[in-house]
Amino acid sequence: MMPAPSDSSDNAPIDTSDPAVIACYEPYLRMLARVQMRRALQAKIGVSDIVQQTMLQAVQGLDQFRGSGEAEFRGWLRQILARHLCHLDRDFRRDKRDVRREQSMQQQLAQSSLRLEGLLAGQGPTPSQNVAMGENVVRIAIAIEQLPDAQREAVRLHYLEGMKLSEVATEMEKSSGAIAGLLHRGMKALREQLGD
Repeated sequence: MMPAPSDSSDNAPIDTSDPAVIACYEPYLRMLARVQMRRALQAKIGVSDIVQQTMLQAVQGLDQFRGSGEAEFRGWLRQILARHLCHLDRDFRRDKRDVRREQSMQQQLAQSSLRLEGLLAGQGPTPSQNVAMGENVVRIAIAIEQLPDAQREAVRLHYLEGMKLSEVATEMEKSSGAIAGLLHRGMKALREQLGD
C-alpha cells in the first residue's frame, strides 16, 4: 500500500524514505500545473506529462529534500514544478533562462496552493473542521479532479486562479448565470465528496 500524506497537520513529519510518497501528491501537482500552464504550452504538451516529469525529478532528488513537514514537502514539490514549467516555457519560446520568471512562477504556484488549501474554508460548521479541510490539499485536489469537466474548469478558474465570475464566463464562453450554476453544483459536489 502506498504511504499517504498526513491528514493531521502541515507540520507533521513526512516519511521520505519511500519514494512512493511522491505519488500521493500527483493530483495536487496536476491541479497546480493546470492553473499555471500557459494556453499555448497546454496545446503542445499535456498536464500529465509535466506532472510525471516533475514527479520523476522529485524521486531522483528526494535525498535533496531538507524539510521535515508536509507543508515543506509540498513547497519543495512546487519548486520542482515551477522550474519544470519555466524550462518548458523557455524551450518552446527559445528564450534564455530567466530567474525572475522562475521566482514569479514559484510565487504563483504558492498562491494557487494557498487558494486550494482555503477552497472550502469557512464552509464547515466548526473551526476545527475548517482547519482540517485546509490541511488536506491532496484530498481536495482529488475531489476537484473528479468533478465533471465544466464544473472543474469553473472551480479552477474562479477559486484557484481568482478570476471574477464575468471573466470565467468570458473564458468559458458561457453566461454568468451558467457559470454561477456550475460553481454552485461544483462546490456542492466537493462538500459531499469531502464529507462536509
